[in-house]
Amino acid sequence: MLVVQTVAEVRNECKRLRAGGKTLGLVPTMGALHEGHISLVRMARASCDFVAVSIFVNPTQFGPKEDFTKYPRNLERDCQILEQAGADLVFVPSVEEMYPAGATTIVEVTGLSDRLDGASRPGHFRGVATVVSKLFHIFTPDRAFFGQKDAAQVAVLRKMVRDLLFGVQIEVCPTVREADGLAMSSRNAYLSAEQRRQALVLSRALRTIEGLVRQGEKDSGKLTAAALRVFGEEPAVEVEFCRIVDPSTLEDVADVRHGALVAVAARVGSTRLIDNVLV
Repeated sequence: MLVVQTVAEVRNECKRLRAGGKTLGLVPTMGALHEGHISLVRMARASCDFVAVSIFVNPTQFGPKEDFTKYPRNLERDCQILEQAGADLVFVPSVEEMYPAGATTIVEVTGLSDRLDGASRPGHFRGVATVVSKLFHIFTPDRAFFGQKDAAQVAVLRKMVRDLLFGVQIEVCPTVREADGLAMSSRNAYLSAEQRRQALVLSRALRTIEGLVRQGEKDSGKLTAAALRVFGEEPAVEVEFCRIVDPSTLEDVADVRHGALVAVAARVGSTRLIDNVLV
């Protein structure tokens, strides 16, 4: 497995791949890898000739009071995991490599970027869209792999790809969960034992909605109210949002008869967690 730090090295390797007619799959990450990330690598490995993973804690998607400085970083462990999973190349750029001195250009998907997570984290999706567009420009991958847990991010990036005519196919992999239902996240490492128990309320609320939909309930208001009652079982958990939206536009829907995304975000202690299901 090749580990590189510069754009020039990536482009040289990609040029060699293209000359050989190889397909390239890209898995963008911020490191602190868990089984959810590895499922993306495995999916890329199964469908592409060459698998590249980026590890970059992107400062522009963090707000001024968010956890950029303490975000978990363990490059040596991440590289060991990726080599075992079958990655061919890992791109580990510096902030200066991704944002050259004087860089002012941004990418913003207007409208979508202000919904769900974007409403409570102003500028977050602008940072995501900017860095992912840079990665697509650097790698020109055939396919890029993202997790369903970040459903709002997926919607933003799909719109960006359509609008900017990127020649990449976005592949979305199912959310990977712990045995007790907690969605895997690098931020789970922040949780104490008690907070981890409290965090299970996110997946419990979503399962409640899934159960009601299976029983025939379609009304979004009633489904949301049921989920909020479940959240009420854990008063220490601060609900940021519980919304039922169109998965492409992230706009609220009145009912789920045509399918919908149920998305939740909450703070458990100082840790912000997200989860979602498609119904």
